[in-house]
Amino acid sequence: MLIIAKHLKKSYRMGKVKIEAVRDVSIEIHKNAFVSIMGPSGSGKSTLMHIIGCLDKPDSGEYFLNEKDVSKIHDDELAEIRNKFIGFVFQTFNLIPRMNALSNVEMPLVYRGEKTKYRKEKAISALEKVGLGHRIYHNPNELSGGERQRVAIARALVTDPAIIIADEPTGNLDSKTGAEILSLFDKLHKNGKTIIMITHQREVAEIASKIIHIKDGNITDREIIKEM
Repeated sequence: MLIIAKHLKKSYRMGKVKIEAVRDVSIEIHKNAFVSIMGPSGSGKSTLMHIIGCLDKPDSGEYFLNEKDVSKIHDDELAEIRNKFIGFVFQTFNLIPRMNALSNVEMPLVYRGEKTKYRKEKAISALEKVGLGHRIYHNPNELSGGERQRVAIARALVTDPAIIIADEPTGNLDSKTGAEILSLFDKLHKNGKTIIMITHQREVAEIASKIIHIKDGNITDREIIKEM
């Protein structure tokens, strides 16, 4: 089992108000799974994503990633695990405007301290995998929304992570381009990647094999879309 989370809880304070974002969540995700976490705004899905992605720690509960308990480790070690095991794709792309596609994709390897030649080879390979081998020297403002998201996906792939976490990856795209991006995620999954997608849209969630429904910080349903 790649991910085992038991009784996760996470709350925040906004002034004097305590918000229980994740109340008592337990999930298991196998290697090479394609899972959507679906819920409305304010449901707790983003908070759960931050915990699964090692961007935040739960207040209580256990979280095992690749058999390692990461729920209580130091922030520096958490950052190292993120860089090694997890690739992120965000709705807003999060590309650096002054850098071309190649340099943006290289960034996770820069943080790792990899040598220039290796970084460039890996980044070009990742861009070719998402169909952008011909656009590697273009800056984000020279790319369409779909191409920018492909660059973001290549950046997530470049470290060969165990998990890709996609947070509303089609949210800033038109329906045709969004469908192309979902098709790319489906292809990556079929090639062996574990993918966790966060969304509020049913039609997006259904690209996955399983949908975990979350509302008010609780899992309300687990739905099998297609058998693995």
